[in-house]
Order: sequence, then structure tokens, then C-alpha cells
Amino acid sequence: MSLLEVEDLAIHFGGVKAVDGVSFKVAPGEVFSIIGPNGAGKSTIFNLISRIYKPTRGTIRFDGVDITGLQAHQVAPLGIARTFQNIELFDHSTVLDNLLMGRHTHRDTNFVQDMLFLPAVRRAERAHRRRVEEVMEFLELEAYREKMIAGLPYGVRKVVEIGRALAVGPKLILLDEPASGLSVEESQDVAFWIEDMRRDMGLTVLMVEHDMRLVAQVSDRVLAVANGKPLAQGTPSQVQADAGVQAAYLGTEVAQ
Repeated sequence: MSLLEVEDLAIHFGGVKAVDGVSFKVAPGEVFSIIGPNGAGKSTIFNLISRIYKPTRGTIRFDGVDITGLQAHQVAPLGIARTFQNIELFDHSTVLDNLLMGRHTHRDTNFVQDMLFLPAVRRAERAHRRRVEEVMEFLELEAYREKMIAGLPYGVRKVVEIGRALAVGPKLILLDEPASGLSVEESQDVAFWIEDMRRDMGLTVLMVEHDMRLVAQVSDRVLAVANGKPLAQGTPSQVQADAGVQAAYLGTEVAQ
């Protein structure tokens, strides 16, 4: 059984078909990547899955449940978390506070309990803090725990956004260009973390990425899209070798 099923997904903005007839399935524990040139519709697919956009047609099923008609705030509690192509963090809060924001979907106390800081609230806060500390240790962010986001290097902020998504405790994590703007060394760290997310955390990873070396290193399967339409799907080597894919955006040189 697939964890995520996308069938004939499409969204039109006026006369522009940003996504048009995209279908794919992602198995539990799989790393599945979507590649394509700028404007191909990759991030739009993410916005449709996370319910920021309403599709013109198509169906999205997650863990056997049709989520096509859900609101965006209903998706995270089901076990879907994501990062964004443009970093979306609270600049004037600490790394710790930003990661704790990822735990808001797990809060089950009410306003009165929170105001009085009752034992149930204290227990919940300790549990949230433990989870966040585990994520910081996993991503080696302990040294930045009390640092303000605004004062951090770009690469560290990218890692913090991944951390906030992991703090949600998802089954499926959507990584939107996690290596964008990173050095070769930082991109290699991302590759290690993705492999550890699958092996140690049991996560399923759906990734949009331009770095073909990263895609080839970590992906089980790849979907290539251009102009909102699917071009090819298969293993990284199969997709990279596809003549239509090379003509669309890889050129004649394929990353090894």
C-alpha cells in the first residue's frame, strides 16, 4: 500500500496550467524526488499536497485517506510536514522556540489549563521539549539552541527549517529544495540526514531539488516534470538517461 497517492493532479491559474495531469505514488520509507526546471510546477505540487492550493482536478490520498478537500491546518496532524523553498522562520525568536512551533499540532490542553500551568500542561511541555532536543541533536543544532534566527548563517537557517518540520513528528516530510544555496559540504550533510530520516526515524521523504547529485545519491525513484506535465518516472539513472528529460532541462551532460 502506498503512503501517498497523487492521481491526475492539476491546477490552472486562469489560462495557465501550472500542473496538468501529474500522477505518482510514494511507498512507506521511500525517498521520492521531483525534478524539473524553474517554473516546472514542482513547488506547486507541494502546495497542492499540503493543501495551500485547491486543485482544479485530481485526487490526493495520504495513508489511505482522501485529503483533497482538507484545509491546510488539517494536514499536519495527519502526519505531513514540509519545508519551503524560501525559508519561513520566525527571525526574532530562538532556534529552540522555532522548533517548538513544530509541536503545536500535538497540543491537547485547553486555554484554562495553559493559563494555570496545570500538571498536564507541564507534562506536555516536557514531552515537547524532549522531542525538540532529540531533533536538535540529530541535526547538530545544540550550539544554536538560544541563538536568534536573524543572526544565523543561511545554511544554519535551512537546517533549522528542516528541524521544525521534523519536530512535527511526521510520517511524510516534504523537502522543498533543501540544498538550495548550500555549499558542497552542507549539501552532503543534507544527504546524510535524509538517509538517516529514513533509516533511523522511519520517515518517508518527498523532495523537490535541483541538485542532481543529491537526487541521485538519496532517491529511490524520481519524477521529472516540465511545464506542469510529467516527462519521465523511474530510478535516478533511468530518468537522467531519458532523452526527453535531457532535452527539457538537463542538457547533454548528465550528472554522475
